[in-house]
Amino acid sequence: MKNDAAMIGPGMKVAVIGLGISGRAAVKYARLCGAEVLVSDSRPEPRFLAEERDFLGETKVLFEAGGHTVEFLRQADLILVSPGVNLDGPVIRDLRALGISIAGELAVAAGRTLSVPVVAVTGTNGKTTVTTLIGELLQKSGKRTFVGGNIGTPLYEYLCRPSDHDIVVVEVSSFQLESAGAFAPNVGVLLNITPDHLDRHGSIENYTEIKMRLFMHQRSGDCAIVNGDDGLCRKVPDGIRAKVRSFGTHEENTAVIQGNVIHVKIDGKVEEYPLDGTALDNNVGLQNAAAAILATRALGCERESVLAGLQEFRLGPHRIEFIAEVDGVSYYNDSKATNTGAVIAALQQFSGNVLLIAGGRDKNDDYRLLRESVAARVRQLIVIGEAADLLEEALTDVVGIIRAGSMHEAVRRAAAIARPGDVVLLSPACASFDMFTSYGHRGSEFKKEVLGLQCLQVAEMPGVPKN
Repeated sequence: MKNDAAMIGPGMKVAVIGLGISGRAAVKYARLCGAEVLVSDSRPEPRFLAEERDFLGETKVLFEAGGHTVEFLRQADLILVSPGVNLDGPVIRDLRALGISIAGELAVAAGRTLSVPVVAVTGTNGKTTVTTLIGELLQKSGKRTFVGGNIGTPLYEYLCRPSDHDIVVVEVSSFQLESAGAFAPNVGVLLNITPDHLDRHGSIENYTEIKMRLFMHQRSGDCAIVNGDDGLCRKVPDGIRAKVRSFGTHEENTAVIQGNVIHVKIDGKVEEYPLDGTALDNNVGLQNAAAAILATRALGCERESVLAGLQEFRLGPHRIEFIAEVDGVSYYNDSKATNTGAVIAALQQFSGNVLLIAGGRDKNDDYRLLRESVAARVRQLIVIGEAADLLEEALTDVVGIIRAGSMHEAVRRAAAIARPGDVVLLSPACASFDMFTSYGHRGSEFKKEVLGLQCLQVAEMPGVPKN
């Protein structure tokens, strides 16, 4: 596939597959470069026209709707794909056979000579948190920082207005790395690797190889940051030219986590970052903080501003988010945990007595990986969604299991058996698309049900007027 560095210029024909958030930004950027743009979208034409009428009228792009065809797309010199497009699909295979270049936004960025440093963050879990954290630390250090990529704002938006920023921080998914071409960040961060998206990538070996592409085109002055406690992350390919730095609990790492203090070895000296009492004062938070410290110090940020930013940082929603305490039971929303690795990490934050709500759309994960953590910390498992049978098969001999047909039923059944001091944790280990529109929608529904319990608790208090 010819996508090492995707150059877009006047006179080219560029086709964009999928007119979502990334697709719209790709159209905008390609037109800014002087290209003629075509759009191929899978939505039925009546719906596509109804939803995109204003955009189509503004851009005057040629389009097809109701599916992607080789006949339409072969007009293009370059095909721009969004992360959701399967690069092994028959249409993409046929276009490749015709010699047409296929690229994602990272390959497009590789085709530009960027005048500012680029930080790219990948890993199975924690990408959004660490990308946000690095962005905030850089802003605390006085940098005009673009934060985007898989986190929500396409990198194309930066390419349209590069002069507005001093530095770029992007969250990078495995889907994006498949079409990244020669993308080479100045600082690449690999947080962890556990099984995820194996329904698309096929095996953990292939998934790991894709993650490692983050480092393949880095130069000798660049920095590769990896989790030194993660056996798969430590398998950095031979031949990469960047300087490798690591974080973790072992003494040989560059950033060493001891208790709630991170000790960082820089230029023969050791800096200390105490994080007691902060939002990052837990196992996962300390690893995320260590990665962010290495990234920002590699870019020249001063220790004092980095530490101040770490102390002020607050986690986003749906990431082990405390919702409420009802009748002595604490409720946490970890809807962002869409794989087994994320669930294991979440369970590590609690000593036990967890009522775990899990399930959703399977991504070919191995739920047996949960057995040890569930046996040690989970008192009751409530399963929902399409993967309920798979979860029950993997865990039926290590924990009691209840099935629920909706989030309302799951929360009510958990509340009915929970005791004071227990934790009810939504940490699904699955995608959300069987019952919800996104992990955010799933988490919001959980939060709504918990707050409903809280209202019932108030209504039942003595002295509260009854209707």
